[in-house]
This record gives sequence, structure tokens and C-alpha cells, in this order.
Amino acid sequence: MEPTPLAAAKDHPVPGEVARLLATVPQWFGQAESNAKYIQAARSMETWTVRDARGTVLGVLLAQRHYQHSAEIHLMVVDRAHHGKGIGTALFAAVEAEALAGGALLLQVKTLGPSHPDAGYAKTRRFYEKQGFLPLEETDL
Repeated sequence: MEPTPLAAAKDHPVPGEVARLLATVPQWFGQAESNAKYIQAARSMETWTVRDARGTVLGVLLAQRHYQHSAEIHLMVVDRAHHGKGIGTALFAAVEAEALAGGALLLQVKTLGPSHPDAGYAKTRRFYEKQGFLPLEETDL
């Protein structure tokens, strides 16, 4: 018997879960000040989650609609113990489908660019490239 595919769904705000998930990936989210901003954003931003059969949140995506034609992935974080299981892909696909249905033509995500030597962020960029994202600019953050 094959496992049931994980599905992403729009959810209520889960700032506590965002805090828990961020703590599982300090190599990406290791700055307390930035994490506090993500947790605050999780109190009000559009929230998508993937939950397991017991209801445990395995991944969260916070989305923001700037205009009718554009949306942004503000944060996507997946429990480190569940990386590589399709959770990020499910979150992205659900948000992309809703954005397109709502008339969005552009979907953006911001992450560190290739001039940053971190291998984790190289993995992040490869994930987004597999989803069809193209690099637009690299800033000096």
C-alpha cells in the first residue's frame, strides 16, 4: 500500500508552529531577530500548511498578495526531519494554483543568491528552480 500523498491546505494562523519549525532548520533560519519577524508575520499572513494524519504541522507557507496580478511566498519552512518528502512541493503547488485562479500572473520568492557561499541556500535555490522560478536580481542584504 502506497502512502497517502500529503496535501497542503489554507489554514488558520499558526505562529507557534512556525516558531517550532524554524528551530528545526537553524542552518537557514538561525537569526533570532529575523525569526521573530517571521513568527509575527505568521499571526496575520495567509497561511498554508501540510499536516500529517495526526494533525501535526510538517510545513508552513506564508503568502502575501501585493496586487491582483502578483503574489509572494514570504516564508516556507518544512520540519527538517521531513525534508525531501514532497511537503515543500505540495505547499508551493497549492499556493500557485490559488494565485493563478485569482488572476495572479507573477509569483515571487526572495532568498540568498548564488554569490552567497552557503550550501543550504544553494539547495533552496535548486528547489525553487525546479518549481519554475527564475532568478531576477541579487541584492546586497
